[in-house]
Amino acid sequence: MTTTAAAPDEVVPLTPELLISQLLRGGVLLSMSLVTCGMVMTFLRHPDYFSSPDALQRLTDPDAAPHRLTDVFEGVMAVRGQSFVMAGLLVMITVPVLRVALSLGIFRAQKDRTFAAITTGVLALLLLAFLLGGVE
Repeated sequence: MTTTAAAPDEVVPLTPELLISQLLRGGVLLSMSLVTCGMVMTFLRHPDYFSSPDALQRLTDPDAAPHRLTDVFEGVMAVRGQSFVMAGLLVMITVPVLRVALSLGIFRAQKDRTFAAITTGVLALLLLAFLLGGVE
């Protein structure tokens, strides 16, 4: 069995699977980039984290990290490393929800009512969990 590669000037149509694949890849890459950037910024600004157990304890203290969405955005605007890490984690949490929302759009475009209804229920449960869930 031989496979042929698409010609360089040939446009590959966007299939539902390809759209979902690109969303997942892009989300993971963005998340990984934000976390990596945040870690690099944190350790460049505070090299004492490498050598001081007390300083490292301050870094890993749960109260030191931003806990609210507004804190994360403010920290990103102020170029704080921990906020970039938290933003990366939030992106990673958001990607599967966006995948479900994209699937809903695809099912509706395909006029597949059964899967659209199931996906609507899943998306509603995910959003409800985010709205009702809280961090203390």
